[in-house]
Amino acid sequence: MSGEFQPLPNYKEIAMSDQKEMRAVYAETLISLVEEGNDIVVLEADLMRATGTTAFAKKYPERAVNVGVAEANLVGVASGLSAAGKIPFAATFACFASRRAYDQFFLSANYAQLNVKLIGTDPGVTAAFNGGTHMPFEDLALMRVIPKLTIAEPSDPVSLAAITRQGANLKGCFYMRLQRKPAPIIYRENESFAVGKAKVLREGSDVTLIALGTVMVNEAMKAADMLANEGIKATVIDALWLSPLDEETILAHSGCGRIVTCENHRVTGGLGSAVAEVIAEKAPGVRLARIGVAADLFGEVGTVDWLAERFSLTAPHIADAARALMQQK
Repeated sequence: MSGEFQPLPNYKEIAMSDQKEMRAVYAETLISLVEEGNDIVVLEADLMRATGTTAFAKKYPERAVNVGVAEANLVGVASGLSAAGKIPFAATFACFASRRAYDQFFLSANYAQLNVKLIGTDPGVTAAFNGGTHMPFEDLALMRVIPKLTIAEPSDPVSLAAITRQGANLKGCFYMRLQRKPAPIIYRENESFAVGKAKVLREGSDVTLIALGTVMVNEAMKAADMLANEGIKATVIDALWLSPLDEETILAHSGCGRIVTCENHRVTGGLGSAVAEVIAEKAPGVRLARIGVAADLFGEVGTVDWLAERFSLTAPHIADAARALMQQK
C-alpha cells in the first residue's frame, strides 16, 4: 500500500553513498526473467554497451538482436516478434524511442494491440553531454496520448527491477524511462510495488510534492528536508507510474490544498499536466505549481548537476515553489 513505505535507515547518508548502476540492474533483471522461463528477446539499435545489455547478449545470444542505427526498424522488428509470441524489450535513447520511432510504436505496436516493451534511456537532463539533440523533454507528453499504453519511470535500482518485471508480465505495450547511470537506493529489497500505484516516501500536512524519476524524487526529498527546517511539513510522493496515474493517492494527499509536481521533463504534457487534469476535475481549489523544463527551452550540453540547475529542477527551486504556494491566500 502507498502509505506503508518505510525509508532505509539514515536515508540521507545512504542516498549520498549507496548507489547502483541502473542499466546493470535492467540487464540483470532481464536475465533473471529468462531464467524463470519468460520468452524475452532483447533488441537494441547499436547501443548494447550504452544500455548495459551486453551481459544479456553474452548469456543469451540467440535472444539478443542488434538492428543497427535504425530505431523505426527496432520497433517494427519488436512488433513482429511480439506477434510471434515473444516478449520483446526494445531499448534506445529516449529521444529516438519517442520522436523518431513514434509512428511505428503508435501503429505497429499499440494500434495492433501487441506486447512491445519500449525502453527510453537517458531521459531529460541525464542525457548530459549528448546535448540538446539527444535530450528528450517531451517523450512523456508524446507517449501519454497513446491509448492504453502503460508508462513508468523508476526512481531507484529496486523500483527499476520491480517495474521491469511488471512490464514483462503486462499484456500490452509498455514504455519505461531508464536512467543508465548509478542512482541512490531508496527502497528496501523486499519492497512491494503495484502497477499504477505511487509510493508515499514522507508524510506532511502543509504541501505535497509529487515527483517522477531518479533525479526529481531525490531532489524532492532534499526539498522536503529544507522545508522542514523552516517548519513546513511536506508529503513526498514517488509517482513511479504516469499511466495509469495513481489518482487515489494524489487526491488523498490533496487536502493540504497545495501540490508541487516535479519532473525531469518539459513542464507541459507530462506529470504536471496529468496531475493538473486530476485536480481540475476532482479537486478544484487545490493550488498547483509545476517544476519542470520551461516550455520554450531546448536541451543543452553539460553535467547532470549543471543541467538540473540550468533548467530549475533542483531542491531549492522545488522548495521555492512550495513556499510560494504557502504564501498564497
